Amino acid sequence: MSTASSPRVLGRIVDWLPTRVDRRLRVFAWLSFVAEVLIIGTGGAVRLTGSGLGCPTWPRCTPDSLVNTPEMGIHGIIEFGNRTLTGVVGILALAVVVLMWRMRKERRGMFVLSLVVLGGIVAQAIVGGITVLTGLNPFIVGFHYIASVILVTVCAAFLTLMYLPAGRRERVVQPWFAGLVHATTAVLALTIVFGVLTTGAGPHSGDAAAVQRNGFDAEVLEHVHAWPGYALFALTLVIAVIAWRRRLTVRRWATALLAVELVQIAVGLYQARNGLPELAVGIHMVLAALTAAAMTVVILRLKAPVAVAPADVVDAVDAVRR
Repeated sequence: MSTASSPRVLGRIVDWLPTRVDRRLRVFAWLSFVAEVLIIGTGGAVRLTGSGLGCPTWPRCTPDSLVNTPEMGIHGIIEFGNRTLTGVVGILALAVVVLMWRMRKERRGMFVLSLVVLGGIVAQAIVGGITVLTGLNPFIVGFHYIASVILVTVCAAFLTLMYLPAGRRERVVQPWFAGLVHATTAVLALTIVFGVLTTGAGPHSGDAAAVQRNGFDAEVLEHVHAWPGYALFALTLVIAVIAWRRRLTVRRWATALLAVELVQIAVGLYQARNGLPELAVGIHMVLAALTAAAMTVVILRLKAPVAVAPADVVDAVDAVRR
């Protein structure tokens, strides 16, 4: 390709990019969200199957190989598979950023969120490497998980704004109700943090040779983790009842959040009473991310776009007033 033709090709590509939210953006945005949730599941599988050091080095899988080798067995396959999925997640996030390019001014908030996801994935890859190089330090593993949950919430925020008109938004609920929702969000964050600490004290270290635990009493933490969990459910129930009685726009999402929390509590009770089976723990991890995503939607639905009158209507109104 000649140098002269390069600008023309680039121009065609830019012209092909959407100037409004269309099917292309919606598809890739949803794929990005699903991939972020999925990688939490595969990351959990790495840990719960003892494959955390299936690839003992980073960024290579072994000192001599970029990919896993047959001698590494199933643990190498699982760990390398999770690393490969990171690349897929990154490609999807990059695609969303590119598709947002011509809307970066009109939809500045969405564009910033897409950049946060892309940058977060790069940062997560580095944290994942640190996790391996530190022999699965439970605090770094926990931070790695929390960062993944945050990326899921950012994707959820992007999806929420994607279905709303562009422009200024204002709160459509009473201040006390918004305060209740934000207080519930803080309880959710506390629940997730205690859940991470509980897992870091439990038996699932991520590798048979990695005996590092965070030093806390796992049995005590199970109860401490449950307290904010029950408080979260009670507060969400109050939010849902008020939202339905007052016909607030958040009522359906508040109900969805309540349903996810109910399933999460059931899974938590099951795993606690059955010796922390690996599958239940993995489901619990994914559900925590989905709970955070649903809460993000509820928060954003506290505001609604402000209808802006066309310029000619504004001029006509001003003329009448004069």
